[in-house]
Amino acid sequence: MTDTLSAEDLAKFAADIFIARGFSADHAAKIAEVLVWADLRGAPSHGVQRIPRYIEIIDDGEMNTRPAIRVEKELPAAVLIEADRAPGQVSMRLAAAEAARKARAAGIGLALVRRTTHTAALGYYTRLAALEGMAAIAGSASWSNMVYHGAREVGVASNPFSIAIPHGKGEPLVLDMATAVAALGKIVHAARSGKTIPEGWALDDAGNPTTDPKKATLPLALGGPKGSGLSLMIEAISSLITANAIIADTIEGKPGGKAHRQNAFLIAIDIAQFRDLPGFERDLTRMIAALKAQPRQAGFEEILMPGERGARELEKRRKAGIAIPPATWTELMKVADRFGVKAP
Repeated sequence: MTDTLSAEDLAKFAADIFIARGFSADHAAKIAEVLVWADLRGAPSHGVQRIPRYIEIIDDGEMNTRPAIRVEKELPAAVLIEADRAPGQVSMRLAAAEAARKARAAGIGLALVRRTTHTAALGYYTRLAALEGMAAIAGSASWSNMVYHGAREVGVASNPFSIAIPHGKGEPLVLDMATAVAALGKIVHAARSGKTIPEGWALDDAGNPTTDPKKATLPLALGGPKGSGLSLMIEAISSLITANAIIADTIEGKPGGKAHRQNAFLIAIDIAQFRDLPGFERDLTRMIAALKAQPRQAGFEEILMPGERGARELEKRRKAGIAIPPATWTELMKVADRFGVKAP
């Protein structure tokens, strides 16, 4: 097997696995597309390395391969989507479309998503809305896996948060971040790659700092109280408003409290209903140029905007291919062999 695959071959391989596990061809392709998009942008923590874990949560009955997704409640500027344990790549694409639809009618649209599963690279969905001329804000909530500021055991989750805005004919500006110093997937990727992690990323089971990713079980919040507070607020909006609380169930040890489940929200703002979109994009270009022209600190070759490094990596990897670490490929082959899927 070559250690580098084209995005097309990797996406087909991933989709074939999901089809073999019971997803429709349409849903399988959507899941694969978002995973490979993350790999293209240099974020393997949310890429195809997730496939073995997805198979586990399907086997555990926590991800539904044939979800009955539906808009359960509709208001003038909002919808509530019942995801029926669908993969996030499916439910969040619907959320982006529904939020944009509402925004085109009301200027702003909200999609709340209840009972989804791993939402993957959240910036993928805000980017979809931005490509339609929308500003978009999204967050997703999960079970406890991160230390709340001041605590020594898991309390909140490393909930991701994303904002995207249109930028003319080029790629939208996309901020996509975890509320942890580093997403749990990055720690898992470091462990699989045989690398250490920086100090300040995580604690071990005893609540002590560690640089060993295999012992790092408690990710730390970004900015201490700031990341903790942001994570808590994402849980409140995504989970409490949709009547599907997660964090308290996990901490209190309720049945199913540690099961894989997520909720999410996506807000779209139709810029053209507030001002001319070309004017907005010109102002954005001007702001970026002013920031990039500022004097740089020592060690900085360039001042980068949100998502700029990932967009450049995507262009390089589309041409050169995506390198798959040996440990990740070994796990993928185990899954492929189980379902009789041929490797690229």
